[in-house]
Amino acid sequence: MKNNYKLGAILSALGILAGILSLYFIASTYNTVIHTHFNAGQWEESNTVRIVYAVLGWLGTAAGALSAAVLWGFTKKQDWAWFWGAVAGTILLLAGFFPMIPAADSGLPVPTMWVFLLAAVMWFGMLFIGGVDKKLIGLTFTAGLAYVLTFIDGVAPISKFQSTYQFPAEFVPNADTFWNGIFIVSQQVNWWGAAGWAIFIFAALKKKSWAIPVGIFAGTMSMIGGYPMGIHNVTQVQRFSMFLPAPIISTILVIILCLPKTQKLITGE
Repeated sequence: MKNNYKLGAILSALGILAGILSLYFIASTYNTVIHTHFNAGQWEESNTVRIVYAVLGWLGTAAGALSAAVLWGFTKKQDWAWFWGAVAGTILLLAGFFPMIPAADSGLPVPTMWVFLLAAVMWFGMLFIGGVDKKLIGLTFTAGLAYVLTFIDGVAPISKFQSTYQFPAEFVPNADTFWNGIFIVSQQVNWWGAAGWAIFIFAALKKKSWAIPVGIFAGTMSMIGGYPMGIHNVTQVQRFSMFLPAPIISTILVIILCLPKTQKLITGE
């Protein structure tokens, strides 16, 4: 499969289709998901969907457009095409995966599943075309899990911030003010961490030595943003918190990234 430009062109076409479907499915379900949450009394979730669906719609559509450039690259047998195809696939994975969560939570169909599946085929296919080592594929796939889960940890605080504390006409301190502040700060901490994991994946695929410190940064951001919310949530719900998978996986990855063998795997040195 390495340097298979015809296969790359087919995968690029799938990326274009995934981008178009991302635009269509997110736009077509946008108001339905918002209204369903609002009618269920989940007004804060409704507001969160307003923000996050729009962001993912922008990203997914842009990744589809990037796939068109990648298609041109494969038709011209350009060596860079597989890498940028992997970049497009990475973005489309997120654009396809997260919208399934609030839709499923509302008992609605999850059409963006098709975006996710097309993106998964595209992502793995691009790595095979690029001749990426299987161990590196495993490492970047795990980092991809951290990337998606850390992004999700940055979504939840948007609704948590709205529901934990509302500033009254006269300031009256209450037990939620501290966590309200934690939620608003950790929201972008997690999204920066997710962006860091995406950049790590791209740098690792290009065998850049600076992939290691970027990964450590991303993992640390995920831990800082995820562990406090996860532990706090455990004390509230008295069960395992879904805030925790992102920082746990990030912790494991940071340890792995500090091993000499990982440096050798990425850089070949």
